[in-house]
Amino acid sequence: MADTPIPRTPITVLVAAVKQLRPKQWLKNVFLFPALIFSGRFLEPEPVLRAVAGFAAFCLLSSAGYVLNDWLDREADRKHPKKRLRPIASGALPPLAAGLLFATCLGGGLVLSWALNPTFLLVATVYLATTLSYSLYFKNVVLLDVLFLSAGFVWRVVAGAAAIEVHVSPWLLLTTVFVALFFGFNKRRGELLAVGAHTGTRRNLAEYSPQMLEQFQAIVTSGTIMTYLLYTVQGPTPWMTLTIPPVLYGMFRYIYLIDRRGEGGAPDETLLRDRAMLLAGVVYAVLTVVILYCNQHGLLPDLLK
Repeated sequence: MADTPIPRTPITVLVAAVKQLRPKQWLKNVFLFPALIFSGRFLEPEPVLRAVAGFAAFCLLSSAGYVLNDWLDREADRKHPKKRLRPIASGALPPLAAGLLFATCLGGGLVLSWALNPTFLLVATVYLATTLSYSLYFKNVVLLDVLFLSAGFVWRVVAGAAAIEVHVSPWLLLTTVFVALFFGFNKRRGELLAVGAHTGTRRNLAEYSPQMLEQFQAIVTSGTIMTYLLYTVQGPTPWMTLTIPPVLYGMFRYIYLIDRRGEGGAPDETLLRDRAMLLAGVVYAVLTVVILYCNQHGLLPDLLK
């Protein structure tokens, strides 16, 4: 049980601290790389190193947000069948260690952001303000909780462009907005289906209903597909339309996993655990890189207009 005293040793506290960083959720920070990929600079050493440094900075900042969020949610998490096992909720990570971990991640992330460039630091600060606002208040406000959660993904994409000093495509931003909303509303739907609305695990979950979330799901799914279709047509090369099938399959598979497998409450775990989703992601990434590389070097036949 969550309230049972847990024996602590330096090793168990260290393990709990690493777990508290939520390294699996660093997967979300891959949203810093689209600017690198779609700008065609993914084979240039300096932009790649700067993008990786930006990724590391956001991993630290996002982990600082996870520490704060879990500290604030520790009582509610103890009522959740899975979240009660989190280091802070379970008592495996003592309060002092949690505070030191938060300060280390926050300071390290800001210093690394400053080392990249002032624009990246500005975007990282706005991202941090967004995530902290979510943890402190907006996660309990219906609709705004998903909007603030989704905004974090948008700031990641903008930060990725700032790291390598390129402009952000409006189509990339629009697609990111809808993708983030797609995962946000599906996350709430997954939570609702998994634990119900009145368990005390999330105060505003009772404000949602399966029917409402189904409507939101339909809207953002359509928006995601339409914006990505338009991007592939109006983007750097129409050959990008070849990437549409894995995108569609990945989205439909994710909805299937929520409805039929009870997944989706933790999108990062779902994406990493499901082999079909992983395969779709790999196919998409390979296709995108190959098409953009061939287009950059004039290797694509002039068949599509």
